[in-house]
Amino acid sequence: MTLRRALRILWPPVLLAIVLLVGWQLLSDHGIRNPQVLPSPTAIVSAGWHERATIWHNAVPTLRETELGFALAFALSWILAAAMDFTPPIRRAVYPILVASQTLPIVAIAPLFVVIFGFGIMPKMLLVALATFFPLTVSLAAGFATADGDADRLLRSMGASRWRIFWTVRVPGALPFFFSGLRVAITYAIGGAVFAEYQGAESGLGIYLQQMQQVFRTDLVFATVAVIALLSVILFALTYLLQAWLTPWRKYERAQEARR
Repeated sequence: MTLRRALRILWPPVLLAIVLLVGWQLLSDHGIRNPQVLPSPTAIVSAGWHERATIWHNAVPTLRETELGFALAFALSWILAAAMDFTPPIRRAVYPILVASQTLPIVAIAPLFVVIFGFGIMPKMLLVALATFFPLTVSLAAGFATADGDADRLLRSMGASRWRIFWTVRVPGALPFFFSGLRVAITYAIGGAVFAEYQGAESGLGIYLQQMQQVFRTDLVFATVAVIALLSVILFALTYLLQAWLTPWRKYERAQEARR
């Protein structure tokens, strides 16, 4: 991506964010003047900067829970989606259960995880995996199912094995679907870790949020929420870099489409 194209994409959301922040600042300065009800953006930045060491100290365990939970969801999604692609009966058996699993309220499941696995990192990791597993698996399964049929038949006629066809046709064809699901899942990951910490933890952004809510430090609550949002945006942006690295042919395909 060129700098000019990046600026063309980024300026509308940046401009909107500036307008919203200026409006928020004016409202807190001239409308709702009680800082415990609505602290101004400058007060939030100032409080967050002053407590940056504490916030970072709590962000580290949250990021570790996010990383482990997301890695678990990533591995399980590839294994299950590949199994569904190789064996249609498994797809017919698993897919409805997979969809039904998303109807289970995490609010009700989280305390059970704490009862079963204690207050360690395991229940947090499992909740992050539960929140991110579904979009990854469904997007991968859809990608495998829409693989290039002509290439598939050509390789079969040449005597290629199922594994050979899977790695040379189905996996590359599924990557655009996978990255779409990855971008949806990554937005849930840190939020899932923060929610898991609400159920019981020694440290983390969720615990820090609870502590600041209890002492009515709304400026630090907003600052912590801003850090959570910023981390999610960074992870979201990294998916584009990862996609550009793993699917270099997409750049050529987009250039071809632009010329038509």
